[in-house]
Amino acid sequence: MSEKVTLSGLTKDGKRDQFFYLCAMNRATVVINTKIGLLTEEKARRYAPVVAQVTAMGEDGSWRPDRVLKVEPKMIEIIGPEISELHVGRSSQDMHTTYRTAMLRDDVLEIHDALNGLLETFTALAETHRGVVVPSYTNGVAAQPNSLSHYFLGVSESLIRARDRLQELFNRANHSPMGSTVLNGTGWPLDRRTMADYLGFDGPFINALDAVHGAPTDLPIEFAQVMQSIALPIGILIQDIMIQYAQPRPWIILQEGGENTYASSAMPQKRNPGLMNSTRVLASSVCAGAVEMAFLMHNISVGQGDARFVTNRAPIARDTVKLIGMCDRVLKALRISPERALEELNNDWTATQEVADRLMANYGVPFRVGHHVASAMVGWARANNVRPLEFPYEKMQELFREVTGKEWHEMELPMSEAEFRDALDPHAIVENRKTEGGPQAASIESMLVTRRAQNETARQWCATRTAQIDDALARLEKDFSQYL
Repeated sequence: MSEKVTLSGLTKDGKRDQFFYLCAMNRATVVINTKIGLLTEEKARRYAPVVAQVTAMGEDGSWRPDRVLKVEPKMIEIIGPEISELHVGRSSQDMHTTYRTAMLRDDVLEIHDALNGLLETFTALAETHRGVVVPSYTNGVAAQPNSLSHYFLGVSESLIRARDRLQELFNRANHSPMGSTVLNGTGWPLDRRTMADYLGFDGPFINALDAVHGAPTDLPIEFAQVMQSIALPIGILIQDIMIQYAQPRPWIILQEGGENTYASSAMPQKRNPGLMNSTRVLASSVCAGAVEMAFLMHNISVGQGDARFVTNRAPIARDTVKLIGMCDRVLKALRISPERALEELNNDWTATQEVADRLMANYGVPFRVGHHVASAMVGWARANNVRPLEFPYEKMQELFREVTGKEWHEMELPMSEAEFRDALDPHAIVENRKTEGGPQAASIESMLVTRRAQNETARQWCATRTAQIDDALARLEKDFSQYL
């Protein structure tokens, strides 16, 4: 809507909570039931000011009940029991389920928006660090050289999938239970679709039993599982960085100071990564909350509400928003040393596989034979404390003759010394990758184009869905005001 409308019943900090939605349902009931003839115009004009008055009573924060049976008595106290006419065809079952569903939907959008910001930070880091080559690890051991851009894009793909799950969850959850009453509807001819529209939903849930007893149980579980799918890759990222903190000269570390690090109380040289420690703990807490939600759903029959309550789900939502923000701070505080990363690569034998690959690709040496040649090279180097840049070409020739003589047929090393040195160059290895999805410059650029498009599409989706709800509630506010 082009015109800005101030919504009634928001919390002091502008949030939509249980009380807000209970009051919104009352306003919508006045408008809709008058239009379909369940309420006369005269009664609507008598009841509407009472609904508005009770809504205003909760705006200072001292009284904000989360149950319809605490809101309705206030209205009766003001005007008398006839205002309970607003409750025809309604139940605390569908009303409470509606605000739980609406709040879940709101949390999905808030987390989606936060995740958009985090993924844009990942994208910016990948763009900034193109050309930086670093060690990558498998089984906790340095494995191969890799592009740092490739790493940032790779570890954040899990969060892209989590963002997709949020959109899918929103589409499933953005339906209204109102009008389902206890579980099988009502004899009153309620207009469920207009009610759904006023509250910003795409429409009503199809099945009344599912609306109040099925979806309100499994959707919060799904929500918690998506939060877990956000927390897990963040925890992995933190652990990846933490490994470097055990090094006397890390190639990736947090900028010191502020709330990023703190000095040890006993050891003057020690800088503890406080921000990362707190981020990892919070990630574990989100994962634990998701497990708790699953247990709350376990062994309950239809109609029991163990897993439904906002008090169980909302803390996971708040912690996830906080977690995403903390992870974003970690990323923005990272300091990278390309020189130190290259030094670490050249201190170990992460380039070894390239030797075997080139022996086969360029000279037809069976891969396993070439693999054993490269392994013999590493074994000799480690026994003699020789690093890759120092390895004697003559020794490589000797080892090649020995291994091929035992396993295939003895021959001279076909690689020139220049080619041998190039095969051990981390930058050359990264750029020589040919498969789609690899760390070579062309592949990274293609991934960045895709990622930027994904980020823009996600931003637009979030803005459109947020506007849909805001506009619907503003339209309800305007239509209700006509009866004041």
